[in-house]
Amino acid sequence: MANIKNSLFYVSVIGGFTALIYWLLSIGPSLEVGRGIVHKRIESNHWNDFIHSMVENLQHPLAILLAQIVTIILVARLFGWLFRKIGQPSVIGEMIAGIFLGPSVVGMYFPEFSAALFPVASLGNLQFLSQIGLIFFMFVIGMELDLKVLKNKASDAVVISHASIVIPFALGLTLAFFIYPIFAPMGVEFSSFGLFMGIAMSITAFPVLARIVQEREMQKTKLGTIVITCAAADDITAWCILAVVIAIVKAGSFTSALYVIGLAVLYVIVMLKIVRPFLKRVGDLNSTPESLNKPVVAIFFLTLLFSSYASELIGIHALFGAFLAGAIMPENSKFRNIFIEKVEDVSIIVLLPLFFVFTGLRTQIGLLNDPYLWKITALIIAVAVVGKFFGSALAAKFMGQSWKDSLAIGALMNTRGLMELVVLNIGYDLGVLSTEIFTMMVIMALVTTFMTGPALDFINLIFKDKATVVPEEIANKSKYKILFSFSTPQKGKKLLKIANSLVKKQADSSIVAAMHCSLSTEIHSFDVKDHERNMLAPVIKESQLLNQEVVSVFKVTNDIVTDIIDTANQGEYDLLLVGLGQSIFDETLLGKILGFTTQIVNPDRLIDKFTGKEGLFENSPFDEKTRHIIAKSKMPVGIFIDKDLDEIDQVFMPIFSKEDAFLIEYAKKLINNNGSQITILDAVGEIKKTRDIEESIRSIEQIAPNHIMIMNDKIIRKEFLQSQNLMIISLESWKHIIDADTNWLVDVSSVLIIKP
Repeated sequence: MANIKNSLFYVSVIGGFTALIYWLLSIGPSLEVGRGIVHKRIESNHWNDFIHSMVENLQHPLAILLAQIVTIILVARLFGWLFRKIGQPSVIGEMIAGIFLGPSVVGMYFPEFSAALFPVASLGNLQFLSQIGLIFFMFVIGMELDLKVLKNKASDAVVISHASIVIPFALGLTLAFFIYPIFAPMGVEFSSFGLFMGIAMSITAFPVLARIVQEREMQKTKLGTIVITCAAADDITAWCILAVVIAIVKAGSFTSALYVIGLAVLYVIVMLKIVRPFLKRVGDLNSTPESLNKPVVAIFFLTLLFSSYASELIGIHALFGAFLAGAIMPENSKFRNIFIEKVEDVSIIVLLPLFFVFTGLRTQIGLLNDPYLWKITALIIAVAVVGKFFGSALAAKFMGQSWKDSLAIGALMNTRGLMELVVLNIGYDLGVLSTEIFTMMVIMALVTTFMTGPALDFINLIFKDKATVVPEEIANKSKYKILFSFSTPQKGKKLLKIANSLVKKQADSSIVAAMHCSLSTEIHSFDVKDHERNMLAPVIKESQLLNQEVVSVFKVTNDIVTDIIDTANQGEYDLLLVGLGQSIFDETLLGKILGFTTQIVNPDRLIDKFTGKEGLFENSPFDEKTRHIIAKSKMPVGIFIDKDLDEIDQVFMPIFSKEDAFLIEYAKKLINNNGSQITILDAVGEIKKTRDIEESIRSIEQIAPNHIMIMNDKIIRKEFLQSQNLMIISLESWKHIIDADTNWLVDVSSVLIIKP
């Protein structure tokens, strides 16, 4: 009755008011009499009208901007992925992507497409949006600087840091003296041109350097600590100098700039003495994700925007204000990490690539069409390397570092990356740098950043250590070795329990290693030791309760999967245990079995498609990371799917083919070491057909008759499945029961899928 009532109401309301609308539109033209309205009745081609409308839509500024953003993000991600594959930071690839989309490549070979995607009228919108991205990025950079750590360790690094600024600054100014008559824009004073050349030579890219240090696992060494501190101090000093240089350039002379500098000093004092304590108080009260609500977030964002606005008004650029706003954020690392997460994804993934492309649109490599110009470019690169690389290295050697560490510090401090592009764009916007010099300096930034990795490898080759790739105890080939890799301590405890149940009574002839990898993009350099302790300590404590010795392995990396595979293969482990990326027991049966990736386009997946490897795992019920671990590991891999595993007393092993014979070895280990009760399901009568399996089971029955039994039931009862702690199954059999859409999977407890 209620449905009929609702339907009548819907029909009457919609029908009645639709009729009223139609009636008003019908009689409305009668009101047009005497208003000079001319009705055009021209026969038109409806298809042409549609095409014309679509063209107008495509040319709308918002449509152009959205097309630019989509294209930029896709190309930046692709180039970033390619450069990660050759061992370079992804930011190098994103910088190259910007040049690729500019006039140097796409504009040269596809001018019509470039003109349509980046019309001159649209560049203003792109520039302002990229500047917003830079403001947020500099805010994050400021937050990533731990001033407390800098204060504690500055005495060890201040000489190296300041030497790495003043030496290249002086050399840059000297270079400017010789190239000013030819390359400086008309109307630009030498002091402005020279100061910008000097500061451009002095910059170190703190974010890129920190990432390289983490990826090379140097953050826990004395060298890593020194170089991170040097780079952080360098960042602060260089940005303060840049603010002064901008003030001088805008004011026209040093005397006029004193007023700007005075205002800037007052602004910094207000930020440090008034705003910072206020923000600390707010941060202390709101240091959890739950308490960090929208009004609180608004306070910090307003601080960022007001700081940027104030520094822009004073005349020292909005980016300095954003950097300072980040630096004075509450020192609570938990708070900073929460806030960085809120800002970083949008600023780095969406907005920052716009800056790279906008820089690329200004970079016209085609202008360097004369050998003389390339000689000047080479000279700029040489001056940059000599000033920063050798200046930092000599200062480090003077401070008592070894030659190896000194050269490594020089190589890392020579990294310029994104920060260099920021300085160059400021100089270009102020009219201090010509297009030719801007292009040469962009090439210098790319070359000096790109050379960091190879330079470190070359230094390590010259000063080669005798240290082995894997710990000495792991290199022992006579022992049965298990490596388990975990993402959280809770998952680590479960994997440790499985490893322990396989080797519990064979401590002298076995090794268990616990490995945790963290993404370099998700952990601050100064927080590495705390993070390592937080991840490994609970697992180590659990190992003590189990009386199981564990070798711990901790890595900070930009490619977790590759590091897991390399560690397992180099250590020649007998078994690798990993947890599945997401639970398979949620929602529908398909959702319980299939681990869908959230990536829209995965380059690795596309490569597998072209090389024919995709078919091997086309039905693989795993997330992308697990799939690659399975494909590239040289030892058996156990994929653990947790469903509240507590004990491993009752274990269920279904046998579907003769290839499943290897599972009996794991049954033996569980019985011998853990006293587990093993139930083997002869799903298709394969045990009776395969002599090897039958004899292996019989040998176990003779030694431990009460610990193994064979089940031939065609129907697997829910009560039985729920009584089992763990199901161990081969990868091929797992695929088989998935393809068969087996309903009893719903009631299965925790699962260990083993690839032999």
